[in-house]
Amino acid sequence: MSRARIRVVFLLFYFEAWDSLAEVYEIMRKDERFEPIVVTIPRKLTGYEDFADEDKVSAYLDARQIAHLRFDLTDSMDGLSRLRELAPDYLFLNYPWQRNYQPGYQIENLVEFTKVCYVPYFSLPLVNEPGVDGVAPHLFTQPTHKLAHLIFLQDATVKAALDASEHVGEAHLTGTPKIDALRQKAITEAAEWPIARSTPERNFRLVWAPHHSYGERWLNFGVFTEIRQQMLDYAAAHPELDIVLRPHPFLWGTLTDRDLMTAAELADWRASWDALPNTATHEVGSYASLFLATDALFTDGISFLAEYPLVTGKPTIFFEKAGHWSFTPIGEIAAASSVRVADFGSFEAAVDAAKAGLMPDRWSEIATLQAAASPYPGEAAARIVDIVREDAGLANFSS
Repeated sequence: MSRARIRVVFLLFYFEAWDSLAEVYEIMRKDERFEPIVVTIPRKLTGYEDFADEDKVSAYLDARQIAHLRFDLTDSMDGLSRLRELAPDYLFLNYPWQRNYQPGYQIENLVEFTKVCYVPYFSLPLVNEPGVDGVAPHLFTQPTHKLAHLIFLQDATVKAALDASEHVGEAHLTGTPKIDALRQKAITEAAEWPIARSTPERNFRLVWAPHHSYGERWLNFGVFTEIRQQMLDYAAAHPELDIVLRPHPFLWGTLTDRDLMTAAELADWRASWDALPNTATHEVGSYASLFLATDALFTDGISFLAEYPLVTGKPTIFFEKAGHWSFTPIGEIAAASSVRVADFGSFEAAVDAAKAGLMPDRWSEIATLQAAASPYPGEAAARIVDIVREDAGLANFSS
């Protein structure tokens, strides 16, 4: 049975990475052969007692004037029925881990009535798994990878691993719209700094971006628990610095869920941080605009290690935790583009160097990262749409 347009649903709960899908949606929205529909659903992240946040996803899209259907439903099977009624030809996901989806939206149910397309939410596959010689299995062996009809990838080694594995669909090396979006924002977006000053003097601006991973069972990059008091003391002792905390979306839930901090301890720390006149916490807005406003970025990994130099052309200050999971080849390229520190004193010295304009030169390393990160610069979304259009077979759709 033919239809006038190719109907595509974007099933979204990880709105923090909407950039991985946004340009694909926009191209389809402007192409009369497509009928794109965004659907928002709840999620259950680490530390959540139940599925939640659909209101946050919807508010994010509202702020960007993106029309969407809200499936804020207690029973996800009702949502699944509504998806079936929409009868999409394709359904896009940007998040692979099925445990974070309500049961009705897990991929085993979706593939019964539509062709699932997967675009990874992250910019680059930077980290391998312990003991693995090659591509990390979590990048190509999950149900999402096995059952998706079309998979769009940023790294040729992951594509090769997926092609050699058991899966039903096709993997395509397209690059990622997320990096293209970041680069475009570096040109078009205005720099935005969340700390207002009543005096004309401008403080040195530092972004602190802690990761959520703690312990050897998963990634093991995060050092927030080790340095949180030092960072609080450091900010209090340096009023000439503005420091904006940009936490990973999973950070707060992980700290309490893994018993690294009690809820009361975390609340006390956050209150102390927010009480300082030269600090702020930035959790929702565009981090590209934040990057453009800052003088230096300090992180313990992972995505910002690559994204900050790609947007700004400047190296990150990378607090490298001993014993973290090893980098992939492209992860090593990203790490090489940073200024690596292994203790708090070295971090302070790196900030002092940045303030004095004496950060080490990483132009060559960043150029290598830029070349590795984008096999087709600026073309990722258009390539994805072309592949979907070809897969659909235009003979079945009127133009």
